[in-house]
Amino acid sequence: MIDKDLLNILACPDTQEDLVEASPEQIQKANQLIGNGKLLNRSKKKVTEHIDGGLIQKETRRFLYPVVKGIPVLLIDEAIALKDIE
Repeated sequence: MIDKDLLNILACPDTQEDLVEASPEQIQKANQLIGNGKLLNRSKKKVTEHIDGGLIQKETRRFLYPVVKGIPVLLIDEAIALKDIE
């Protein structure tokens, strides 16, 4: 869970949209795919580390930015296509 004050100042590094937290179901599905070695990030590299949470673009809802060990990873290449986990 991301601190609400922090969430209010974070933005998508690509579109500058506000971000919202991913649902527990989305995180569970992403971690299942990661465990099976079937999830790629935006740079087409296999995601190997399970995520604690995720941040999604509020309007376009195209990408999930992973939260690893409580830290949001807001790097464009590390984003995961939301369509791949839904």
